[in-house]
Amino acid sequence: MLKQQLNQKLLQKLSPQQIQLMKLIQLPTLAFEQKIKEELESNPALEEGKEESENDSEDLEFDNQENEREEERIEAEDINVDEYLSDDEIPDYRLQANNYSPDDEESKVPITGGKSFHEFLLEQLGTYPLDEQGRQIAEYLVGNIDDDGYIRRELSAIVDDLAFTQNIFVEEEQLERYLKLIQALEPAGVGARNLRECLMIQLRQEESSYHQRLALEILEDFFDEFTKKHYEKLIQRLELDEEDLRLAILEITRLNPKPGNSTSNSNREVQVVVPDYTLRIVEGELELTLNSRNAPELNVSREYREMLETYRQGQKENKAQKEAALFVKQKLDGAKWFIEAIKQRQQTLMLTMGAIMEYQKDYFLTGDELKLRPMILKDIADEIGMDISTVSRVASNKYVSTPYGTFLIKEFFSESMKNDAGEDVSTREIKKILEVSVSEEDKRKPLTDDKLAQLLKDKGYPIARRTVAKYREQLDIPVARLRKQL
Repeated sequence: MLKQQLNQKLLQKLSPQQIQLMKLIQLPTLAFEQKIKEELESNPALEEGKEESENDSEDLEFDNQENEREEERIEAEDINVDEYLSDDEIPDYRLQANNYSPDDEESKVPITGGKSFHEFLLEQLGTYPLDEQGRQIAEYLVGNIDDDGYIRRELSAIVDDLAFTQNIFVEEEQLERYLKLIQALEPAGVGARNLRECLMIQLRQEESSYHQRLALEILEDFFDEFTKKHYEKLIQRLELDEEDLRLAILEITRLNPKPGNSTSNSNREVQVVVPDYTLRIVEGELELTLNSRNAPELNVSREYREMLETYRQGQKENKAQKEAALFVKQKLDGAKWFIEAIKQRQQTLMLTMGAIMEYQKDYFLTGDELKLRPMILKDIADEIGMDISTVSRVASNKYVSTPYGTFLIKEFFSESMKNDAGEDVSTREIKKILEVSVSEEDKRKPLTDDKLAQLLKDKGYPIARRTVAKYREQLDIPVARLRKQL
């Protein structure tokens, strides 16, 4: 039986200009800068620098009817909006650049060619008298060391790999001896299979004092008690006083848990955050500026405009000339669209951040996190008359430099809750109070989640214990037992 049904769908079609604008808005400074470079390379009608003459802007106006006759228009149906709005469009290198502005003097930074961590280990290994097979085994072990200095693979798996890939057959006990050789290299603790072994290696390589020997005994025999901070059990089992235990623990805590990170000759890239905005306090008033790298000077090529005019005055019947004119016209339109999109991006960024600045004015003037107001995306969207998604794109992956540091813009957004007085307060404010309370607690008797909840309740913030635990985890604060100190 056939069934007839009528469905009504609401579709939103975006123009290429709108799509381009949305793509540009969500880009942070570094990715935006790269996008401009790509556009300059792909579109010869787009140039850097100011316009040579103010009258040149008149040449940018084209008759719409003539456009329809000269070029084929891009249909909105051919545009995959989801593809343009995907987060995959944003490059991974958006936070990898030096913080500078076009006004700064150009300077050349030399690149150091230091040894990598593994090269440093292999260089030390070359000083040991090993035969050919032994050297291959030792070098293979070095190759299995992670960047933080650990060998996390089972020795049995490495034995199998040596047999299958290197045609070297070795027993696990023999491989253990080569591992001990690796563990004798610098930095101390390299080649360990776990944290316990790493710390023990470092202690054994030092001149043994009483407290160092005591620390080694704790790691060997009472590691679980130490990690769980059961200090009373340690005092009883080791038969020592609290001061000796404190000094022994001090010997352990000064050791390096990640020996691979201790080498300065590392090939890791240093990521530098480039603020998209700069907020200053001038004579008691807030002043907001956009990073100059977000406001490039671009213009439409005069040569391409003159070229298009030449084609217009030429033979219209010539197919080659028509195709050339269409190409030039598309490039000119693309350049105009891109310049206009950049201007709209600047306006949207300043409008949105300006609204955030006014909304959190008390905080930006004082730097006191307790003065942060509850703020969600809808609050700013209603203020500036834009969609929530636009505000989200502006706030995403963008930073603002303030007198109190550089912050991710999304950090200023927080949910609200009611205090005892019935006032809306920011969850950020509660987290700050929680953080301060933990920092001021007696470390010998840390506050439990129940006590923290009671403390917040006494201050006018009725919060459940599970909520306190959630906020504590978000702040990376361990439980009370793990915060205990002697």
